[in-house]
Amino acid sequence: MKVLIIGSGGREHAIALKIKASPLVTKIYCAPGNGGIAEIAECIDIKVDDIEQLLYFAITEKIGLTIVGPEIPLVQGIVDVFNLRGLRIFGPSKLAAQLEGSKVFAKEFLEKFNIPTAKFQVFTEKNSAIAYVHQIGVPLVIKADGLAAGKGVIIANTIDEAIDAIEQIMVQKIFKEAGDKIIIEEMLKGEEVSFLAFTDGRAIIPMVSSQDHKRIFDNDQGPNTGGMGAYSPAPVFTKDLENKVINEILLPTIRGLITLGINYKGVIYVGLMITQDGPKVLEFNARFGDPETQVILPRLKTDIIDVMNAVIDEKLFRIRLNWDERVTVCVVLAAGGYPGKYENGKEIEGLDEARQMEDITVFHAGTSDIEGKIVTMGGRVLNIVGMGSSIKEAVVKTYMAVNKIKFDGIQYRHDIASKAMNHLNKGV
Repeated sequence: MKVLIIGSGGREHAIALKIKASPLVTKIYCAPGNGGIAEIAECIDIKVDDIEQLLYFAITEKIGLTIVGPEIPLVQGIVDVFNLRGLRIFGPSKLAAQLEGSKVFAKEFLEKFNIPTAKFQVFTEKNSAIAYVHQIGVPLVIKADGLAAGKGVIIANTIDEAIDAIEQIMVQKIFKEAGDKIIIEEMLKGEEVSFLAFTDGRAIIPMVSSQDHKRIFDNDQGPNTGGMGAYSPAPVFTKDLENKVINEILLPTIRGLITLGINYKGVIYVGLMITQDGPKVLEFNARFGDPETQVILPRLKTDIIDVMNAVIDEKLFRIRLNWDERVTVCVVLAAGGYPGKYENGKEIEGLDEARQMEDITVFHAGTSDIEGKIVTMGGRVLNIVGMGSSIKEAVVKTYMAVNKIKFDGIQYRHDIASKAMNHLNKGV
């Protein structure tokens, strides 16, 4: 079977590597791919939002399965377009992808079906939003309604910061039309966990837990990014908590979607805050997370093609997932200036040395092969993933590999998984 992966990041590299292990797959294409994916797949120069060209390619090349990595084509309705032509594609429909595409839709959905989340208000006009900030005080969270590459959430600790965030989103349009509406919500206290599951619209099979690191700098300082690292599993996410999330959040979400006439098929990602009052939903994503995928899929032993086919055919109840019990840690190497302006074209050194290390995988994110040299071509450049029998061992291996790699302007966090080690130390 020929497989087409849509996307160009570390997530898509992780998916490609997992698919390569399937005996069901004869050839892998990736549109547009990156410098690392090109080593295991044929990269096709088609943008992720060019649905017409992607459809044409899938038809002419007789693609047996298309897998959508990023959120943009899902929100634009690529799954509906492919389904109309009888093509097999893994991902939720346009209606289902609203859970990620519109934070207003998601929050109103959570409220309608009594699923725990932060208190919130929606605004379409600057002055009323500012008046509300003065009314409720700080700290609070301000979110752009639409897609903003993981950067559309601003935490305001002062009134001035809140007003500035409203001004940036609604007036300066730093997230373009994604900021036509905003949500202002209470700031929940606790620890964040990413919980992903496969669903065929009825059955749900959870994946192992993970924890992302959104802020650019150590100790969760600086602006939000698309993610600077992750680890799996998350010690804070106990079996009791997992059962609570499944019964009080995931199952009610699927039932709520059914009530609205929406058949959600694919990966559903729930961003959670573990508060004193229990787990609450921060956000939904309609696809594999990034960089969570890079620490989850290396632990998956089950053939992912079997799982995806079961989702599409609504036979997920037949699947049992097997997982490697070891721990995985991912450190994202980013370009200087990210998540703001950055330069591309910086040559990357040390890739071979890092990849030759035991239990290390290097996933490319923003890279390109220029005349045989791998250079930077994005904000998040590489994902270094280490595996170990303990969180400490995985962290040590990962940072040893990180230290092998160099490029001009390189930046990364030095404290990935420190929360996990703190939890384990407290439990001793």
